[in-house]
Amino acid sequence: MSQDILCLGEPLLEFNQQADGCYLSGHGGDTSNCAIAAARQGAKVGYITTIGADTFGDSFMQLWKAEGVDTSTVRQVDDAHTGVYFVTHGPEGHEFSYLRAGSASSRMRPEDLPFDTLGTTKILHVSGISQAISDSAADAVFAAIEAVRSAGGKVSYDTNLRLKLWPLERARAVTHAAMSRCHIALPGLDDARQLTGLTQPDAIVDFYLSLGAEIVALTLGADGTLVATADERRKISGRKVKAVDATAAGDTFDGAFLARIAAGDTPFQAARYANAAAALTTQGYGAVGPMPRRAAVEAFLATE
Repeated sequence: MSQDILCLGEPLLEFNQQADGCYLSGHGGDTSNCAIAAARQGAKVGYITTIGADTFGDSFMQLWKAEGVDTSTVRQVDDAHTGVYFVTHGPEGHEFSYLRAGSASSRMRPEDLPFDTLGTTKILHVSGISQAISDSAADAVFAAIEAVRSAGGKVSYDTNLRLKLWPLERARAVTHAAMSRCHIALPGLDDARQLTGLTQPDAIVDFYLSLGAEIVALTLGADGTLVATADERRKISGRKVKAVDATAAGDTFDGAFLARIAAGDTPFQAARYANAAAALTTQGYGAVGPMPRRAAVEAFLATE
C-alpha cells in the first residue's frame, strides 16, 4: 500500500518530568512524533526504523498500530536496544538527556532500507537527528532520499539540530548536503541560525531556497512561521495558548504541515493549520499524548 508520508528515524521511549518532579512515561523521537501527528490529521503514514525486540520496542509497535501508522517497514532485532530519553523542565525551557548509544536505530544501514516501499510514497520525511545518530544512519538517510527522488516522490527535512550528537561543523556539512536534495525544508529558527550563520529569517529562507528547496517553512516559535516558495513568501502568525510543555511541538508542526501538503493544501494553508496543531500540543505534557486530532485543530481554527 502506498503512503502519503513515510518517516524514517529513531523512536525513543520518553520519561517526561512533571510539576511534582515525578516522570511520566511515554513515546518520543522526532520522526515517530511526526508520523503520529500526521496520522492524527488523517494522512496515510508509514514508519521506517530498526528497534529492539524488547519491551520498549514492543510498546512502540502497539502505539503505531493504535495510531494507524503502518509498521510493515519496522524491523525488530535481538542484538540492540530501543533508545530512551528524559525531559526535564527549567527556567530556560525543556532539556533532553539521552540513553541511545548503540541503539538499534543507530545501527540502520542503507542495505536495511525497504526500497520498494520508498518508491511508492508521496513524501519521505527525515531529520538531522536521523543522520546524527551514526554514520551508517546518515548514509541510510541519503540512500532513502535518492530512492524517493528517483521515483518522483518529494523529500522533507527538519534540521532538528542536537549538538550533543555531533559537532556543529559536521552537522552543517551533512545537513546542507541533505537539504540540497530535498523539496521541503522545515528548519527551526534557532537551529538555522547556528547551521547557516545567518540571523534574519528572510536571509535564512533565501539560503534554503538557494540549496534547492521548493518550499521552506521556517518555524519562529510563538511568532509563527515564515513560509516561502520561489514565487511568494508570507509570515503565518502563531496561535496563542497557555503552554506548559513544548516537547514535540515542532514535530507536531511537521506532521500536520505534511499531512495538509499531501492533501493538496498550499504551503501557506498548511502552515496555518500546522501552527494551530503545534500550539494545541503545548497544552499538555509529553510528546504524543497532547497531539491534537484533525477535529480539534479545525475547531481551534474556527475560533480565529
